Amino acid sequence: MTDTSDKAPTHPTSLKKKGSTAAFRATVVNIVANVLLFVLKLWAAVVSGSVALLSEAFNSLSDAVSAIAIFIAVKVSGKEADESHPFGHNRAEPIAGIVVAIFAGILGFEIIRTSIGRLISGGDGVVVGSFALAVPVVTMGVKVIMAIYFKRVGRAVNSPAIMAGSTDSLFDVFLAFAALIGIVGVRLGYPWLDPTAGLVISIWIIYAGYKIGIENIDYLMGKAPPKELTEDIRRAALGVAGVRDTNTIRAHYVGHYIHVEIHVEVASELSTYDSHGICEVVEEMIELLPAIEKAFVHIDPV
Repeated sequence: MTDTSDKAPTHPTSLKKKGSTAAFRATVVNIVANVLLFVLKLWAAVVSGSVALLSEAFNSLSDAVSAIAIFIAVKVSGKEADESHPFGHNRAEPIAGIVVAIFAGILGFEIIRTSIGRLISGGDGVVVGSFALAVPVVTMGVKVIMAIYFKRVGRAVNSPAIMAGSTDSLFDVFLAFAALIGIVGVRLGYPWLDPTAGLVISIWIIYAGYKIGIENIDYLMGKAPPKELTEDIRRAALGVAGVRDTNTIRAHYVGHYIHVEIHVEVASELSTYDSHGICEVVEEMIELLPAIEKAFVHIDPV
């Protein structure tokens, strides 16, 4: 039997480095954009006295703090495996995702408290000018661009933290629209719409935090990947010359990457050397699949 291990494709390390660069750039964009939006919204909130705009300002502040947490997590997760962390630092990003969820929950409940207080007082004291009206519109445009950008980068580098940023940006579009309704309502003579918009924003923020938190807890708990990926793993193994069948495939998340344990069946008359060569090729082929970081292959002679 010809040793095919030297012909097998190697793991695309250069692509991983490129992915780390893209993830780093995305986190920087997230931090800068949210800090600028926070300043803009806070200025508009102070000038107008709008609870909806103040809620939006706090939302951007939370996003900026969360983006810093994600930035740190991306840097940590990009470190090479070491003696203390033999399988790398991939769990850092799901932890950052949970930080995002916690900030969202705290922020949401704080805005609820403020909005209810303003509703009780009648919602008066808001002065809406052109600047206050323009800020939510600008926010919606910026957040749409950010959501598309983060989704593309998050999928490309398989980063749950950056994908969480995409989801958060998409939610922010709707929150900015709610704030716009609130301040337009004030201008039309319905001051109670402003704190009502703040209340809607707070509920939405809490829900977004809940969804992000659950998703990242699954990553930390070692949830199994979708069944479709298991089938892809099986097909990759069966595509290797010398593999007759597979009888055990188990996969789970380690952070946002996946580790696989697979048993492959080979002819019992093969030498140990040849069986080992098949094992190496199966391992390399499986690790070429998206999101698969490590494959552990066991040979079953049949």
